[in-house]
Amino acid sequence: MPLTPRSHTRPAPVRSAPAAPPDSDALRRRTGSPQGTASSQSAGSSPRKGFRRRKAVALLASAVSVCLLAASAPAEPLGVGDRLFPYLGNPGYDVASYDLSFTYAGDNSKPLAAVTTIDAWTTTELDRINLDFAHGDVQAVEVDGRPAAFSSAGEDLVVTPDRSLPRGSWMRITVRHTSDPVSADDRDGGWVRTTDGLAMANQADVAHLVFPCNDHPSDKAMFTIRVTAPDGWTAVANGLPTDVDRAGRTTTWTYRTQHPMATELAQVSIGRSTVLRRSGPHGLPVRDVVPTQDRAVLEPWLKKTPAQIAWMEDRVGPYPFETYGILMAAADTGFELETQTLSLFEKDLFTEPAYPKWYVESIMVHELSHQWFGDSVSPRTWSDLWLNEGHATWYEALYAEAKAGRTLDARMKAAYGASDRWRAAGGPPAAPKPPKPGQKISIFRPNVYDGAALVLYALRQEIGPKAFETLERAWVQQHRDGTATTADFVRLASAVSGRDLGGFLHDWLYAEKTPAMPGHPDWKAVAPAAVPVK
Repeated sequence: MPLTPRSHTRPAPVRSAPAAPPDSDALRRRTGSPQGTASSQSAGSSPRKGFRRRKAVALLASAVSVCLLAASAPAEPLGVGDRLFPYLGNPGYDVASYDLSFTYAGDNSKPLAAVTTIDAWTTTELDRINLDFAHGDVQAVEVDGRPAAFSSAGEDLVVTPDRSLPRGSWMRITVRHTSDPVSADDRDGGWVRTTDGLAMANQADVAHLVFPCNDHPSDKAMFTIRVTAPDGWTAVANGLPTDVDRAGRTTTWTYRTQHPMATELAQVSIGRSTVLRRSGPHGLPVRDVVPTQDRAVLEPWLKKTPAQIAWMEDRVGPYPFETYGILMAAADTGFELETQTLSLFEKDLFTEPAYPKWYVESIMVHELSHQWFGDSVSPRTWSDLWLNEGHATWYEALYAEAKAGRTLDARMKAAYGASDRWRAAGGPPAAPKPPKPGQKISIFRPNVYDGAALVLYALRQEIGPKAFETLERAWVQQHRDGTATTADFVRLASAVSGRDLGGFLHDWLYAEKTPAMPGHPDWKAVAPAAVPVK
């Protein structure tokens, strides 16, 4: 994985086609398979006995129609129409909660036994339910406690209950399956194997390599996570611990979130670890997970977190979740990741002397700021990724300026010089180019990091620091625990500033060329290198 974008890959502070049209505000959603229809009662038929007979015939015809449809129409992968990941997510239902159970046998090269339970509302009548799931074996599926048929289609698990589900009904899907920690040949992510166990890195589209789900950030849900492991291992997951059960030579840890979460932000750590606890602002529980043998060397870094949380709260408002902490993974990932309430970091970031202290601390703030921007306020579509990474880069840069004198203006001027090259290579910030085949992570390019932070800088130049700070606080408050789009941000910026910023922000977000920077007419973008004609 190239060392480029930050929250998914670690870059140097500033790095080096026409823009695609912006997504529509609403995702395209496909309904489930059409249902059989009952015949209507004949005109003039009044005897109740005859009505019952005709109703029974109609219901039988409907049932036969549904069965024939299920038997004849092959299962197919669906999606919610995301421009960058068209087959990610699934239409027809809204997940309320996940209950995940994993059993780890002590060998991170062997599949884990797992049970995933999904509670959801149907948003249309369904005779089939598509779940995103690949890279695991499915033993059985139940819908509302009744056995259901299932098959695979692409990277979907297609479940056929024994009866159709009406629109607006509550359903519970239980899948007994394995979860394979060994990466597929052409896919990275999902489980990350560490030197002493496992962690998760599901961004952007690989949570479904770990557990069945509706794997798109537009469908956030509550999570309960249970992990059973042998003595000597410790398991930690998103949220707060609710139970620890010891039985024989194993222990089961249970964690539960208190706020909804996107599937890409799920985290489970299993390792020979120590959990360090401290208090953050307002008594916030802060817990860090570290390899036990590295506890002492990592403590000087970990103790910085409470002050960093307070620094962020001074700028954008109260921390949005029930806990926070850092998971130090003994693994070579090349990236850090803002998994909700428990950010994933490579241990080597903190032990490699080549990284300057200010740089490491600013990366800590980058992932912390994602708890507001990306986790609490999640992107409605993956084209809205700039709202996550641009903001995290912005606060990372502000922190480096405040603590190490690395001026924001200097960083943004350098970014401006590279911006046209980034737009040519990866698309404008709010319309990134689709990922390369087999490299889904390639949407995390410089255009959505420093390129997007440059948009925020231009906006602050245009509306002034006071209005900009008001906007930032309003953004995370109004959309807390939800999802939001680029259009939502433009509307709020216009409302806060008291004038229509649609045209101004459209050029900064979607144009092929970088607009002139307000207040800095001397800043120049370096044109992209010409591509030789063959």
